[in-house]
Amino acid sequence: MSRVCAVSGRKALSGNNRSHSLRATRRKWNVNLQKVRVVIDGKPQTIRVSARALKTLKAGKNVKSAKAA
Repeated sequence: MSRVCAVSGRKALSGNNRSHSLRATRRKWNVNLQKVRVVIDGKPQTIRVSARALKTLKAGKNVKSAKAA
């Protein structure tokens, strides 16, 4: 299962760590994914959604947290 948001398609970003001497090593910024139960076509499904997309979905009131359920 990859680290991709099911709603917005956001993925991990990559870049460099920079030490005090400016030596560069590769690093990754992962997406803040949450498991959420969403009603899709009248059926509840569990999907992985980024926290930012979850804020948008909660405005529609059809989301239940997987932790609470």
